[in-house]
Amino acid sequence: MAFTYKPKKPHLISFHSNFYTTLLFILAFTVPLLFIVVLHTSTSSRCTPFVSDNVKAWSGNLRNAQFAWNRLHFPHIQSPPDLLKIAVFSRKWPTGTTPGGMERHAYTLHTALARRGHRVHVFTSPLVDNNRGHPGAPTSTSSSSPRIHCHEGEAGKWKYNKAWELFDEENRRQPFDVIHSESVALPHSLARNLKNLAVSWHGIALESLQSSIYQDLARKPNEPMSPAFNDSLYGVVPKVLNEIRFFHNYNHHVAISDSCGEMLRDVYQIPRSRVHVILNGVDENGFRNDLSLGLEFRSKIGVPVNGSLVLGVAGRLVKDKGHPLLYEAFSKLIKKHPHVHLIVAGSGPWENRYKELGPRVHVLGSMSPSDLKAFYNAIDIFVNPTLRPQGLDLTLMEAMMSGKAVIASRFPSIKGSIVVNDEFGFMFSPNVESLSEALEEVVREGPKRLAQMGKASQEYAASMFTASKMALAYERLFLCIKNDIFCVYP
Repeated sequence: MAFTYKPKKPHLISFHSNFYTTLLFILAFTVPLLFIVVLHTSTSSRCTPFVSDNVKAWSGNLRNAQFAWNRLHFPHIQSPPDLLKIAVFSRKWPTGTTPGGMERHAYTLHTALARRGHRVHVFTSPLVDNNRGHPGAPTSTSSSSPRIHCHEGEAGKWKYNKAWELFDEENRRQPFDVIHSESVALPHSLARNLKNLAVSWHGIALESLQSSIYQDLARKPNEPMSPAFNDSLYGVVPKVLNEIRFFHNYNHHVAISDSCGEMLRDVYQIPRSRVHVILNGVDENGFRNDLSLGLEFRSKIGVPVNGSLVLGVAGRLVKDKGHPLLYEAFSKLIKKHPHVHLIVAGSGPWENRYKELGPRVHVLGSMSPSDLKAFYNAIDIFVNPTLRPQGLDLTLMEAMMSGKAVIASRFPSIKGSIVVNDEFGFMFSPNVESLSEALEEVVREGPKRLAQMGKASQEYAASMFTASKMALAYERLFLCIKNDIFCVYP
């Protein structure tokens, strides 16, 4: 059994009950207050960076810029002013068709930097499908690709000490100009002595705490509290405090959303000159608006021509991605609007649940990047019902790059960096009622109006979320870390 009770010691049960009640009371009042402070700052200053004239006119030391570097113009010259030797620590390197967001970010960024002539060395765990040669031997396909160093051990299992040995050997051969860690791939015990280190945070504990709260609020009244949430009450608050203490050991912090940058500066108390906001980017050549491709894909998967509206959702079909909310909200929607369809691209526990909703839900499983391109073009609007405020979901960027409006959870990271204008889509509070209201509004607007919004979304995404835009921003940061003269903009 999951729980064992001992009636001879009722005071223990009472103690735990009181403990949970007290801790929940603390979380309920202190954490929201903390987020109110952060959100107030975000709301009050959010609009300034988005005025193009302000960005074009900005000049100064890039280390003092408190908005996303993506908003600045970095010339795409053929050869960088200085070719760098870059070390990358990443727990995994993508080898399959459905890598995680952090892996995709690492691959997209460092492949782009390698193509620009930088010597990129990636230190990672053994590749899942790499059975050739010694596991620690470097792998390289061409001079314009990152050189992959896999430490020895089990495929996909990260051992930072083994990766560090490979790094140290290469660093002795010729020192690296810059070291880049994807989140805590490189622990702070090693990071504290590296002045040329930058770490990209794809989610911090403070955001994870908020995520746990939203997920518990989403459970039904008769649904028991998750044991994992119970466990997290013991560990997540100390983890936040530990992060605040040890994050100072990292010299440069890259926040992938504007709101994360504010948390690092205001809550984690990292000096602003060491916090840099660079939003993620996606391949601009892989995601474009293509009407004929979308119509062909609709026909292929069986969406009827009389379908009045087609929604789409993509990613892992798990609870923390908000699929319980979308499942319930869409089941209500199709009772009132029988010609609305939903295309589900992804796999996970909620895959079979979606199939229960009948022929107006098209469940396709995991998809390759080429199929995803067709998927985005087949829908009228993209839905992201996530309950995870940490990070910045690449699917939203891909949808906007494909010329689609979006429906997204009203989280600081999304409303501060992605859906920054009502013309780009719709936002909802992370609950069924609010999502249902947003879906009804989408139906009222109709495909023609959504297409207009999608065009606005695409224009914004093309100016902010391209892989080349992200790569040039990181390149400038890495150059700035090596030499102060590159910190002056323009």
